[in-house]
Amino acid sequence: MSYKIKELPIEERPRERLKQVGIKNLSDKELLSIILKTGRKGKNVNELSLELLKKIDIKDLQNITLQELVSINGIGEVKAMELLAAIELGKRIWLKENNKLEKLENAEKIWKDSKYLFTGLKQEYFYCYYFNNKQELIKRKNLFIGTINSATTHTREVFKEAYLLSASFIVCLHNHPSNDVEPSKADILFTKALMKTGEIQGIPVIDHIIVGENKYFSFYENQDILNL
Repeated sequence: MSYKIKELPIEERPRERLKQVGIKNLSDKELLSIILKTGRKGKNVNELSLELLKKIDIKDLQNITLQELVSINGIGEVKAMELLAAIELGKRIWLKENNKLEKLENAEKIWKDSKYLFTGLKQEYFYCYYFNNKQELIKRKNLFIGTINSATTHTREVFKEAYLLSASFIVCLHNHPSNDVEPSKADILFTKALMKTGEIQGIPVIDHIIVGENKYFSFYENQDILNL
């Protein structure tokens, strides 16, 4: 038996609260309650939502898996899939809104733009930002998902996408989950290979940015390291 929203007092029902005060004024718990719909035996949906938020920080929900959700008592497979679908839809809306042609003219702006993509990740992801000749962002593209300390892809994958987009230049990014953004020897060698291939292909890789939670490393801003 599960405890449903209709069994709560009217003033505590998230949907009624939405009508009264508007979606923007609902708490994280209330938003989750609307998606989850029902609680479990001995715990109403508001309590279940609060329990979930105590176990998992709201910002970490963007990377939660189906298996992690169904491991929580009261969240079955259907609820988990509905929640994952809502999270993914939110991500896509955000990316669409932020994928308008805009100028990202330096490493700091690109890092700030990319932080959403890397928040909470426990393994390395490799992205490329593709730009037109006006320095306007055309597309963000995830090319590889690696291990906790490694994310490498073949240079041909970087440039294949560039040709499809008719990109004029590229900025590559990958995260260090440890938040230590100092480049490894492998990072330096791979960056050299990317930039050399870009020169040959006529589509320069103008930067490779290592992303941390609250800092970054830009090869463009630290070009001397490429001469080591």
